[in-house]
Amino acid sequence: MKSHLGARIAQIIPTIFLVSIMVFCLQQLMPGDPALVLAGEERDPAVLAQIRQELWLDRPLVIQYFHWIGNVLQGDLGFSWRIRQPVLQLVATKLPVTMQLAAMAFVISVSIGVPMGILSAVKKNTFWDYVANGIGLAGLSTPNFWLGIMLILVVSVQLGWLPPSGYVPLTEDWRQSLATTIMPAFVLGNALAAVLMRHTRSAMLTALEQDYVRTARAKGLVEYKVVLRHALRNALVPVVTLGALELGTLLSGAVLTEQVFSIPGFGKLIVDAVFNRDYPVVQGVVLVTATVYIGLNLLADIIYVFLNPRLRTS
Repeated sequence: MKSHLGARIAQIIPTIFLVSIMVFCLQQLMPGDPALVLAGEERDPAVLAQIRQELWLDRPLVIQYFHWIGNVLQGDLGFSWRIRQPVLQLVATKLPVTMQLAAMAFVISVSIGVPMGILSAVKKNTFWDYVANGIGLAGLSTPNFWLGIMLILVVSVQLGWLPPSGYVPLTEDWRQSLATTIMPAFVLGNALAAVLMRHTRSAMLTALEQDYVRTARAKGLVEYKVVLRHALRNALVPVVTLGALELGTLLSGAVLTEQVFSIPGFGKLIVDAVFNRDYPVVQGVVLVTATVYIGLNLLADIIYVFLNPRLRTS
């Protein structure tokens, strides 16, 4: 167990280092000059030169990178060129919003996808199997932005059950916060629920054909115990892998959903930063997102240890 987790932890530092290099280098391919954007309509050469000097844009890329990564290692993600606020402060403000949205979407997707996958596998080639597969196909085929607009039209405009847009922090009013995030969370969790359903079904079908399941049935165990205690526990290993990866995707892929529902999260922050050529914000947001993504993969490895007893002896 220690060697398995130790090997995974040892890979984190070089991975984050490579990610930082890619983030810094790829953003240089973005068209346009950030100094021209910041200077506005006044394109005085002296002003442009001063802006480039203050922002280290007149230095070689290698020096710019080491200057940036050196500050990152000290906990300083830089200063937004456009908003004039520390990037770390912006991340601390926007990240909880997207994390709440992603967590709710993940709970919704697991609550729908895993039970549907189990039911589809247990009732293979029956009416319930066809219904579950049909719902899963619909979830995969429905664009998030279209589903979001339809929910706003029906649930908010016509029925008046939930607010159509906006966001209220949990610390201010948890009821209103849930009311403003339940629809976008469902939109995000819809496609993930379909993916989890398909993977759970596939893993359960494989597990139900194993010898240990037949042995459990031969001992006279009740069917639900065979399914939940024996088959599901082994089938959850690939599902956990997918869940950890998709949770990271939810954090970084909520851009359209946040735009449709006017939620001030990571998605809106990075879109505005890209359009304004605000490099420090882009770098900070992507680096934090990648770090969270890597951390979720490590969490999945820890869960493996509890699901797979063979890893505990390694």
